[in-house]
Amino acid sequence: MTSEGEATESEALVGGMANAGAVFRRGALVERPAPRTVHALHSHLRALREHGFDGAPTPVGLTADGRERLTFIPGDVALPPFPTWVMTEAALRSLGSLLRCLHEAGAAVPVDTCAEWPSDLADPEGGTMLCHNDVCPENVVFRDGRAVALIDFDLAAPGRPIWDVAMAARYWVPALDPVSAAAFYPDGLDAPARLRVLADSYGLSPQQRSELPRTIEQATDTCRAFVADRVADGDPVYVRALADRGGWERWDRIQAWLFARRETFTDALLN
Repeated sequence: MTSEGEATESEALVGGMANAGAVFRRGALVERPAPRTVHALHSHLRALREHGFDGAPTPVGLTADGRERLTFIPGDVALPPFPTWVMTEAALRSLGSLLRCLHEAGAAVPVDTCAEWPSDLADPEGGTMLCHNDVCPENVVFRDGRAVALIDFDLAAPGRPIWDVAMAARYWVPALDPVSAAAFYPDGLDAPARLRVLADSYGLSPQQRSELPRTIEQATDTCRAFVADRVADGDPVYVRALADRGGWERWDRIQAWLFARRETFTDALLN
């Protein structure tokens, strides 16, 4: 969550849903609500940097009232409706490469098995690597049209690398029916072609490519359940968003569209 471009001192950073209005830049640092896994997560982020991944904020510590402090990463972050520049092929390729770098470093960092990692968007099949799980445009920092950093690791949890790729594909392809995509994305995006670009830039194996369409469907099911849980709890942010974005009919349409295009996506990935 951040503002577009460079923020000024003591500025509220906009974007996102869960922490809207609660994230501030203070000089070179960002202060935000700490996730319950903050200690394990901060340790993991520091270890990622030690293993060569510099595309994430560096934890600095906690404030007296328990908010987390992280280094501010300057750059551009796209907010919906997403501008054309963030949906270029070059931007997509850089995103795939950045995600691969995260996973290569993460594979060398043991996951803290004692931490209660959030299950909200976690890979239902589990895994030994910590996935970001929320690589949406609002959580990627760009410079000169190139993805350079990921922010907001609040939903990070153990999973498979392909799960993170599938979650990213939902936002960056996007893996949405045309009606749903039109609300937030530029016109004319070729979903099968963009899925191939993401797979190529990440470096998916043939086996992973064959698994990706079904994994995207699985990720969409998980995201729907995530929203349903919050709506059931009466969370006003998600209740309003669900109503504004077409209700459960939108989710039905997305899931039917993905199922109908599974073979098309598989062909684009493998041929």
